[in-house]
Order: sequence, then structure tokens, then C-alpha cells
Amino acid sequence: MLIKSMETILTCPGRNYLIVKITTEDGVTGYGDATLNGRELSVKEALDSHLSKYLVGMDAERITDIWELVYRGTYWRGGPVLMTALAGIDMALWDIKGKRYGAPLYQLLGGRCRDRLRAYFHVHGHTKEDLADRIRQRMEDGCTCFRYSFDTKDSRQEGLYFNQPHQDISLGRRIEVTEGNIGKPEVWDTEEYGHDLIRVTSYLRDTFGGSIGLIHDSHERFTPIQAAATAKQLERFGLFFLEDPVEPVNVQGLELIRGHSVTPIAMGELYNSMKDCLIPIERNLIDYLRLDISHYGGITPSMKTAAVAENHGVKIAFHGPSDISPLAHAALAHVDFAIPNFGIQEWVDHNEELDQVFHTNVRYENGFITIRDTPGLGVEVDEDAAREYTYKPKFLPTLRDREGAVHNW
Repeated sequence: MLIKSMETILTCPGRNYLIVKITTEDGVTGYGDATLNGRELSVKEALDSHLSKYLVGMDAERITDIWELVYRGTYWRGGPVLMTALAGIDMALWDIKGKRYGAPLYQLLGGRCRDRLRAYFHVHGHTKEDLADRIRQRMEDGCTCFRYSFDTKDSRQEGLYFNQPHQDISLGRRIEVTEGNIGKPEVWDTEEYGHDLIRVTSYLRDTFGGSIGLIHDSHERFTPIQAAATAKQLERFGLFFLEDPVEPVNVQGLELIRGHSVTPIAMGELYNSMKDCLIPIERNLIDYLRLDISHYGGITPSMKTAAVAENHGVKIAFHGPSDISPLAHAALAHVDFAIPNFGIQEWVDHNEELDQVFHTNVRYENGFITIRDTPGLGVEVDEDAAREYTYKPKFLPTLRDREGAVHNW
């Protein structure tokens, strides 16, 4: 089953997504997600001008061989652009294999380990009371675990910072960073944020007790000593996990946190290969591994890494934000079903435009994710609809501290 062609489709049904389409000589088509938020054109160029030349004429059944060729055989390896491009290729090839054999992807990965996946959603509030109200609203559809974020107590007056830096505080909506306002930073104050994190978390536990799981993403904004102190203070609130307390390469920072706190730690959305996460896994410095399947090279390396994590008691909680497409969400769901050490799955709502482009058989209902037994990934792409939603240049926001220095976003 030789590869006849590989092409990319760039679409923007609400936000930008890069789709990889691979077609075999006998007419089987597979789709994958190669979206790198704010860097879509870089990945598209890598796929169109470079990697496609290697793939045409290769056997689509040899997924691992193709993965190794792209990763190691082309010499320049690693990094988010290459690994995102490789993820798109890898997903498309697994989609083809599933369609060829008439089996859902999880069957090819070893079959189901569970019947459904526990999901969590993001909830943001301008005040702690507003945050609690929004959690109650989401609880009505069965959700039992929440990643919470908030404005500071005085952010609306002073505009100092907010824990969701891509949202407008006063209007409660996303700020789209385009070519017209690129480089205009938001202001960040880690000390104030740390104080408010404890205050808000305490309020949520007092309000809901232990009836819900609480997750907080600090987005690598703490120094190691700040992270250790904060994790220690959060112990009494029983977080499901604290996500990305320090930068992903800071193993010593994770050791410092581990030495001072038993708050569960999750890391991983910026890891690009097993080399990035092997030490944290082997030294039990993390409890949940948050790989982004679209930036980690796809399904093939994710399965390998999940097996390593299983042997060290680390659970998988894939990164599942809105800046990866339903193709990627389907891919990670298939892996979740097939691995013994699944932990929890981040999930997002779909808008009408997205549903016009991506027809997925992965569903959220009453707190859990289910999947239908359709061949491959179980997602079909309406290419005509995708091309109607043309690419819109957008860029990631930036942060600076009170003194004007760049801070981790």
C-alpha cells in the first residue's frame, strides 16, 4: 500500500488548524493534525517542501519505519516544528491502517482497557464567586473535575495580570493577537498571583468540599522555590494535580518541589520526545504526564512513552486544548482507551464551524468521553468546508513583569 501523495490543508473554523492528508495508491485516505499554535506556516512549509518528498512511494503500512526516517534519517531532529509535522504524518498513517483493516485505532493498539474516559474542562472566573457559579453550570452536564483560573482581586481595576492571559478582563473574551497588536504584552505579577491562588483554592474547597477534582495550571510562571512553597500550601486542599509549576527542562526544580510537598504534579505539554521526560518519569518527580500528541510526534511515540510511564506509576493525562483539532483529540482518546495507566483527559467544547469541518465519532457526555467503533481515527474531514474557512494570521500573547522584563507566558 504505497503512498501516492501527501498534502496539507490550512483552515480556520474559529481558530487555525493544519491538517495532513495522505492518500495511498489504492485510494485510502488518512488525516492527521499538525497544528502548532502560532507557528502553523512553519509546519506547513516543513511538510510541503521537505517531508512530502520522503514519503511519496513509501509503504504506508510501515509506520514505525517512516517515523524513524523522518525523525532520525533526515539528521535535523527534534523541536516543536518537526515533531508537530511528524505527528500529523503519524496520525494520518494510523488512520489509513485502521481504515484498511476496518478497525478503530484503539483495536490496533491492543484493544480497550476501559469503557469510557473521565474528562475535565477549563473554567475561568472574574471573581471567586463567579468562578464557583461557572463550575456549578458545568457540573450540570456531569463534569466532576475542573481546571480553574481566575482574575486577581484587583486585576480589573489595575490591569496587573490575570491567570488566563489570552482573555480580556473587562469583557471576558479572548484577545486575538494579530499582526496589528503583536508584541503588546500583558503585565504579570507572580507574587500576587501566588497569594490569590491560595485564596481562590481555599474558597473553592470551602464551597464544594471534596465533591469535585481541582486542577490548576501555573504555566511555568513560578521559580523553583516559589513553586515548592506554593505546592506545600496547596497540600491541604487536595488538588487533583498542579500543572507545569516550573519550566519543563528544570529537573532540579521538580526535585525541589518533590522534596517539600506531596501535591501531585503534572508536566509535559512542551515535551517533544522521550528524552525530555525520561528523567522526571524515572525519578518519580511527576505523577501525571501531559504529553501533547500533536507536538510529540504522534501516536507511535506516545504509546512507547506511556508504557515507560506505566512502569514507574506515572499516569497519562494528555494535553487536550482547543488549539489542536478534533483529529488530535480523537488520536489521544484512542491511546487513552488502549493504555492501562490512563489518568484523566482534558476536553473542550466544539463550535458550529468546527463541527462543519470535522465530523468526529468521539463524544463527551455526562462527565465522560466515549468513542464509536468506526475504522481509523473515526474523524472525517469536509475538505470543501475546511477551505471555506481561510487561514487568519494570529500570534501567541506575551507577558512582562512589573519591571518590564519578559516573563513566561
